[in-house]
Amino acid sequence: MAFPGTAPNGQPYSDKSKITAGLLQIFLGYLGIGRFYTGHIGMAVAQLLTMGGCGIWSLIDGILFLTSNDRTDKQGRVLRG
Repeated sequence: MAFPGTAPNGQPYSDKSKITAGLLQIFLGYLGIGRFYTGHIGMAVAQLLTMGGCGIWSLIDGILFLTSNDRTDKQGRVLRG
């Protein structure tokens, strides 16, 4: 059972927002900005070098950030809604 302020996995929620991450990823994902925001530096650099997979990877990633409830930050904490 999760306590208030904790994610279903028992960890505290991240201080990062999934809405902010999703919108950054949709609009600036070709620069990896959404991934830099969540602390996933390696993936952000890969998106930067491939221009977000020619825009397709960044668009799909942004949509998944907005619709998924299990996206995490660098420390493995679930992003806030």
